Amino acid sequence: MNEHPLKEEKSLGEFLLKEEQYPLMGEEHHLKEDIFKILRLLASHDDLSQRDLSGHLDMSLGKTNYLLKAMIKRGLIMVRNFTVRDNKMKKVQYLLTKEGFDVKLKLAYYYLRQKEEEYLALKGEIEQMSDQGEQ
Repeated sequence: MNEHPLKEEKSLGEFLLKEEQYPLMGEEHHLKEDIFKILRLLASHDDLSQRDLSGHLDMSLGKTNYLLKAMIKRGLIMVRNFTVRDNKMKKVQYLLTKEGFDVKLKLAYYYLRQKEEEYLALKGEIEQMSDQGEQ
């Protein structure tokens, strides 16, 4: 089995944006979705703590921490310290970088395209069932 995608040497942005790595199901898809949700939430609420993000996204605090660290390492977000007391951070602010914003836009486009394909498939099924019902 392949190693976890965030542990690979290539950048997270490159990993996220490779079209052939967008499976319909599986860990990689859910990882992209979680990262997209974090980027989307941070774009509108840069005052959220890790615990707040975890609660809003219904994911464990450990997973939230892991993803935030990986996103910081890959340059998708940056951290600004608000207060430091006794060499311990008390409050931080997570900000999207230009690369993070670009990845957010590309993932949004991907998910919109995916939802459009699902809509068209369902619309076709409904039309087919309607045609069968008229016969």
